[in-house]
Amino acid sequence: MTRKFGSYQDEIYRDGLRGVVPRFPTTYAELESQAQAALPSSVVSYVAGGAGDENTQRANVTAFERWGLIPRMFVGAVERDLSVELFGMTLPSPLFMAPIGVAGICTQDGHGDLAAARAAAQTGVPMVASTLSADPMESVAAELGQTPGLFQLYTPTDRDLAENLVHRAERAGFKAIVVTLDTWLTGWRPRDLSTGNFPQLRGHCLANYTSDPVFRAQLARPPEEDVAGAVMRWAQIFGNPLTWDDLPWLRSITSLPLIVKGVCHPDDVRRAKDGGIDGIYCSNHGGRQANGGLPALDVLPAVVKAADGLPVLFDSGIRSGADVVKAIALGATAVGIGRPYVYGLALGGTDGAIHVLRSVLAEADLIMAVDGYPTLAQLTQEALQRVD
Repeated sequence: MTRKFGSYQDEIYRDGLRGVVPRFPTTYAELESQAQAALPSSVVSYVAGGAGDENTQRANVTAFERWGLIPRMFVGAVERDLSVELFGMTLPSPLFMAPIGVAGICTQDGHGDLAAARAAAQTGVPMVASTLSADPMESVAAELGQTPGLFQLYTPTDRDLAENLVHRAERAGFKAIVVTLDTWLTGWRPRDLSTGNFPQLRGHCLANYTSDPVFRAQLARPPEEDVAGAVMRWAQIFGNPLTWDDLPWLRSITSLPLIVKGVCHPDDVRRAKDGGIDGIYCSNHGGRQANGGLPALDVLPAVVKAADGLPVLFDSGIRSGADVVKAIALGATAVGIGRPYVYGLALGGTDGAIHVLRSVLAEADLIMAVDGYPTLAQLTQEALQRVD
């Protein structure tokens, strides 16, 4: 499944001959700046902010600077193959859209999850749809077209509700379940605290709950009539501090591939694998949940080694195609991008997200061409050198 992702730059240059420049920024710094100017300040604080003094968030990004790709010449990498095999699916590239809980309110029309799904449909980049969505998961899945979607579960304390959310995802056509482990409560986020703002407590992005019959049955009045009551019930049941004792139950409620997100220690990887998990998602939530930790990239090689053949998904700090290449070389099977595509949504909805995804893939493809790595299999840790 070879696609010429690098040809996106040819389109841009051809448009330039007609006096047409890109509608959206081609650098992350400018993308971030313009998007933050376009978003309400309360949304900016939630999307851009991290835990504590945000040192871990910054470290996620700068960790990539400590690795450099070693060029190989006389390779003639005219054709590059970025395709990957994941849970029986052949994907055109290793890139996917990481779950973002407020993506829904990052577009002008308030339907960012649908816009992201349409971007997935048009680019072939899979989307991991968040539980915290502005539109029900069924509506999101319907916009994915032929591109696979995965469903990310914030496991509520109510097991009946958890199981129904998973079964809805199965019926909607999602291809795997991603269970987030590090967000059964929210971390210390000064940017949000300074404004006293938490979007879900204001009723935003709760459509998967308010559309769920199990959740609705627990309310005194329908959420359409009593938003505050629905929010209160959501807050009571949102986070389940899962333990290893819960793993057999999680494994039992779905036949879909089960992926656990937030796993960064090799011992946890091995135990999850022994418990029947199908994939590991190495991530520290982009530095949003706990400050003072290691950059996710620094723990990736040990996680991959402990996974011993299980697919390893990765996110945290991805800002460019160069970052994607380095994460693959350090062992990731697939690489998730978060804030950049949300900023694309903020600037241009589906079109903005498509531009971001195509830009990242173009850079990754062109780096592989210039540096002589025609396939992802050739991107190993031996292709990198520390540049401390």
